[in-house]
Amino acid sequence: MKVQNMLTSAPRLNSTIQLPSVADRMKETSTSFEEVLKDSIASVNDLQAQAGRAVDKLVAGETTDLHEVMIAVEKARTSFDLLMEVRNKAVDTYRELMRMQV
Repeated sequence: MKVQNMLTSAPRLNSTIQLPSVADRMKETSTSFEEVLKDSIASVNDLQAQAGRAVDKLVAGETTDLHEVMIAVEKARTSFDLLMEVRNKAVDTYRELMRMQV
C-alpha cells in the first residue's frame, strides 16, 4: 500500500516542463553583451590593481603574508587568462563570419 501512495504523490512523468525560450530569457535581462564585457574588463583591471598593491606592500615590508599575495596574483592571472580566451573566441568568431559567403 505504501508504494501505491508514493506513486500517486510523485509528479507525473508525462507532464511537460515549460522552459523559457532564449528570446524570453534575453528579454528578462536588461544587460547587453557590451555591458557584460565592460564589467568583466573592469573586474579584471581591479584584480590586477589589487595584486599590484599586494606585491607593493610585500616589497615594502608592510605585510608578511606571502600566501595572500600569491592568492591575489593568481586570481588576477586566472581572470586575465579567461578574458584573453573570451577575446580569442570572439575574434575567431568574427573571422569565421567574415569568411562566410552571402
